[in-house]
Amino acid sequence: MESDANEADADGFVPVVDAAALESEGRKLVTPEGTAIALFHHEGAVRAVDNRCPHMGFPLSDGTVEEGILTCHWHHARFELSCGDTFDPWADDVQTYPVEIRDGTVHVDPNPPLDRPPAEHWADRLESGLQENLRLVVAKSTIGLLDADVDPQDPLTTALEFGTQYREDGWSSGLTIQGCMANLLDSLDEDDRKRALYTGIRHVAADCAGQPAKFDQPSFSTGEVSLDRLRSWFRDCIEVRDQDGAERCLRTAVAAGYDDAALADLVFTAATDHPYLSTGHTLDFANKAFESLDAVGWPDGGRVGTGTTDASATGTGAGSSATGSGDGLVADTLASLVEPLATATRSDETSSWRQPVDLVALLADVYGDDVTETSGIESLVEAGRGESWDRPADVRETLLGDDPAAIVETLTDAIRNGATAADLAAEVTRAATTRVAQFGTANEFGDWNTVHHTFTYANAVHQATRRTDAVALYRGVFDAALSVYLDRFLNTPPAPIPEPGDNETGRDPGDVRDDLLATFDEKGQVNEAGRLVAEYFDCGGEPADLQRTLGHGLLREDAGFHTLQNVEAAFRQHSLAETDADRRLPLVATARYMAAHFPTNREAEQTFAIAARLNRGERVHEG
Repeated sequence: MESDANEADADGFVPVVDAAALESEGRKLVTPEGTAIALFHHEGAVRAVDNRCPHMGFPLSDGTVEEGILTCHWHHARFELSCGDTFDPWADDVQTYPVEIRDGTVHVDPNPPLDRPPAEHWADRLESGLQENLRLVVAKSTIGLLDADVDPQDPLTTALEFGTQYREDGWSSGLTIQGCMANLLDSLDEDDRKRALYTGIRHVAADCAGQPAKFDQPSFSTGEVSLDRLRSWFRDCIEVRDQDGAERCLRTAVAAGYDDAALADLVFTAATDHPYLSTGHTLDFANKAFESLDAVGWPDGGRVGTGTTDASATGTGAGSSATGSGDGLVADTLASLVEPLATATRSDETSSWRQPVDLVALLADVYGDDVTETSGIESLVEAGRGESWDRPADVRETLLGDDPAAIVETLTDAIRNGATAADLAAEVTRAATTRVAQFGTANEFGDWNTVHHTFTYANAVHQATRRTDAVALYRGVFDAALSVYLDRFLNTPPAPIPEPGDNETGRDPGDVRDDLLATFDEKGQVNEAGRLVAEYFDCGGEPADLQRTLGHGLLREDAGFHTLQNVEAAFRQHSLAETDADRRLPLVATARYMAAHFPTNREAEQTFAIAARLNRGERVHEG
């Protein structure tokens, strides 16, 4: 336009259009210094706004202005014309520009100073996206925050605070997914980090949509209760499903200043008082709550307590006070676990754990008088003190066998010979991983979930044992091992696991990764996906590159809760493995699981792509 060639005045204003012509026409699109601006003459005043609708980029110069309201015709987003504020939270506010009429000509400043930094804007928009459950707003916000060099901790913290405060039913899949995504960030490319944040936060928003807010119970007005007593009270409350009492005990432990290992002792002990609560979800939720606090950073005020799980500790660390000043994000996060703990389905009350073999009785013989005891395990641990456990050659075969008594005996002997809970959790998790890697595709599709639940439960137990030395976590090891046993028929017939060297084709590892992604575009490529992962290793490919490929394949799909869990657990197990065979096994397993559940409609990816284009200033409506 003619106005584009006009030079800016000394104060930055650019002459763009004759004022009388604008009044006559009512609107005009101008592009001073390349900035597309919609000018409106309305109710005796000249207004200037960014021509791109902040919702989807439609040209606002094609909109309608009535009674001071500018309406975009594409999705009917409405804006107060003088300031640009939107009536519709899903649309965002539109940028306005200063306007002056000088000597009969409209002048516009196309480069006004920002009202506030982009990081502040996108942080506010993220909160709106969470509150209103707006996918596009969440996507634009997460992209905008990372583009503004905001540490991922900040949006993760925002979503963790929101998810623990605005869901009366407590911790569930949304926050678990966010915890999984936080753990994956370092394994992803830059753009996929944005996808991961978007994935986690949008699931938190969806999980909280329509839920009433959570009203907190206070901590007890004392700092004189020992961890041992608080643990006992907490377990008793959970046993009788008393949520209010349990929450007060837990918040008191946080207020007393106990560190994460001590708090984990309290929570994980209750989470293993009954075997395999809610098909493993309860312990997995608890583990992800602690890992989420790792991801956002434990607040200093609540983490300078005794740092011990010693039963004699009195909890008089710097965080304790009569008013419970240790309450905060840590307390809210852990308190959100009370509801899933108190309402969990207990496997010892289900027929599969009682018939045809009474697995609960086998466990009670080891634990003590019943499955809520630890005295028997404590005796085994004491007997093994000072011993150094050497893994027997047949332990893995036994864990994958069909004799539950032999499995229990093997684990019992291992403890007596000095095996730590972490030692045994690693072995049981490998067995659970094998169940996924060898899942027979002749089974019903829903049975993928069965082996998946055991795998993610075993991984959660493994991660928990690396955080705290709570004796009760040995129970989680036994529970996971017997769940592996219950899954044995789902490996009938077992899918073959390629041995190292079986697929040494000499191909370029990049080509193998491309073929792996292609398997996710076609249904039924389960075994081929596993084979390609093995081939990649045999061709000398870098594991980090493979993880980035798997991460991209995951995040471009509308992956469900279990698939997101599965990949994250597989990456964690890959990082902890000590041999080549053990490192490749979880990635073979998760590639098979992904291939079984892909492709999807990729609706979330479309939203993410639109958000990325909008944030780059592209015109989405033009294709």
